[in-house]
Amino acid sequence: AATGLSAGTARVLAVDDLQARRDRLVRFCRTLPEATVTAHDQHLGFQVRGRTFAWYVDDEHGDGRVAVLCKTPQGENTGLVASDPHRFYLPRYVGNRGWVGLRLDLQDVDWGEVAELVADSYRLVAPRRLAGLVDQSLA
Repeated sequence: AATGLSAGTARVLAVDDLQARRDRLVRFCRTLPEATVTAHDQHLGFQVRGRTFAWYVDDEHGDGRVAVLCKTPQGENTGLVASDPHRFYLPRYVGNRGWVGLRLDLQDVDWGEVAELVADSYRLVAPRRLAGLVDQSLA
């Protein structure tokens, strides 16, 4: 029954569950070397040495979605969206620069996939030495 649902009609979680998911994302991002978290209204930015590697967004531009936005290698973001448009989307403004959104407000979130996407994004923007530390810790 989940096939064919648009982003607007997908079943979303209660606020308490979304807060727990936000907290889980923050905890994971803080495990990455020198990662910092910056609050922006209802959104959170995750940086390493001043470069953003992920965003937690809540109803960005009134789209009704709660998601993590991550940078991907060139072209990978469109492939992810094509493979599962129910969970992935191209975020406004940065989708054309290689970023992808992964919804966190749906019933089933694969946290291994979230961690992999965030870690890959971190490695794309972090200095080489720090990116190498993530490779070692995830191996």
